[in-house]
Amino acid sequence: MLAVMGVSICQFLDMTVANVALPHMRTSLGAGMDTISWVLTSYIIAGAILMPLTGWIADRVGSRNLFLASTAGFVVTSMLCGAANSLTQMVIFRALQGVCSAFIGPLSQTIIYDINPPSRQPKAMALWGTVVMVAPISGPFIGGFLTDTLNWRWVFYVNLPVGIPSLVLLWWLLPSRPVFKRKLDIFGACTLGLGLGALQLVMDRGQSNDWLQSPEVVIELLIALCALWVFVVHFRSIAHPIFNRTLVADGNFMVALLFMAVLGVANVGLASVLPTMYQGIYGYSVMDTGLLMAPRGLGVITMMLVVNRLLGRVDARFFISIGYFLAAISMLMMTRWSLVMSATPIILSGYVQGLGLGLIFVPMNLIAFGSLAPEYRTDGATLMALFRNLGSSFGISVITTVIARNLQTSHADIAGHVTSVNIPVLDPAFTAGRLGSAGTALLSIMDMEVNRQALMIAYLDNFYLMFWMLLIFAPLAWLLRKPPKRTLPQAVPAE
Repeated sequence: MLAVMGVSICQFLDMTVANVALPHMRTSLGAGMDTISWVLTSYIIAGAILMPLTGWIADRVGSRNLFLASTAGFVVTSMLCGAANSLTQMVIFRALQGVCSAFIGPLSQTIIYDINPPSRQPKAMALWGTVVMVAPISGPFIGGFLTDTLNWRWVFYVNLPVGIPSLVLLWWLLPSRPVFKRKLDIFGACTLGLGLGALQLVMDRGQSNDWLQSPEVVIELLIALCALWVFVVHFRSIAHPIFNRTLVADGNFMVALLFMAVLGVANVGLASVLPTMYQGIYGYSVMDTGLLMAPRGLGVITMMLVVNRLLGRVDARFFISIGYFLAAISMLMMTRWSLVMSATPIILSGYVQGLGLGLIFVPMNLIAFGSLAPEYRTDGATLMALFRNLGSSFGISVITTVIARNLQTSHADIAGHVTSVNIPVLDPAFTAGRLGSAGTALLSIMDMEVNRQALMIAYLDNFYLMFWMLLIFAPLAWLLRKPPKRTLPQAVPAE
């Protein structure tokens, strides 16, 4: 458990830890504003393309061998990313790191189930779920702290002191699942990988390229839609598809995938933009920003401990429904934020949001996997991780787009009222003309304040959107069925 948790911390932390270090990387690697984003894109695309193959590779080479190789590869590529001297090297190493991380996420969840008896699985999932939920939230703060105190290379080197001891423990103790020579649906794997890769490109580069106004985005979207459609048709017609049809036939599991995608939006998507808001609008430092994000993590940990105690006595669907409701309430609290306020509303809403998110993860996983046979666990964990990542990417894309579009609209609305009619005592245009260069500076200051006000409105509009999305999903948890009780066999020990 300790080793799996250590590897999971490194893997989930790397989803967001490098974001704040991009400006420093751009200067050091000699990259441009439009090319440095490939440091993030290459990691996401590589993970999305390779993740669906996790179950097949694990069956062919053994789950122990694949997890050990992925962990070792992740540690090595982290070291190579930190030592990169050019953008080309960085993109290649990040893509390789994404390949390794694609297998770590699903396999770590499978291992958690395998090494714990059914009576301890809720507690084990609560511990692992804490890492899944808290690590992405902590990423921006840890990345900013390491960049400010050391340099951006330590954003990647930080994986070594955790990953290497974890790898040693795994080599010593990790059990393995039986090896099964399963056939690979090559055509299905290629179409799914192509579709997911193109879809991730659309979500990652859409806003910067003005979405459908860009030929690149249109082509990527068409490729994604066509490839995914071909995959669905192929999946329905072939005898041995890349994923067993038992997963698709399980209603609980399919509904849980949708809920997990929404959880990715609410957790990782929101956590990726809040640090920018705290620093850009309120002027908090990197350290203060990390402290303001901490209540969300504290709420997650608190509620997961509560869920672990009560899950056997309370319907899991009740936890999920209340969790989404609390998360929605926290978004409603955030819509009451203003430009002039203390940190108290941020702390309170963050803690309430953490309480809500902490109620969702463990019950959702236990319901999703409760009716699945053990042999389908790896494929199931792969799909859960895939949908969680897709939800995170979709959330980041939608949130940044809504903020950017509403910023333009609100700026135009506010600027249209900064006239002599609304400010009769001080005509901005006349005063600026009389003051010369000082007048130009005055207009710039006024424009900065208009931008700040417009940006705040854009964030509040985004919080309203998130509120309604989470509130709608709160009662839908009762669409899930209570899973049957079953005794799950343990993993085969390593030779």
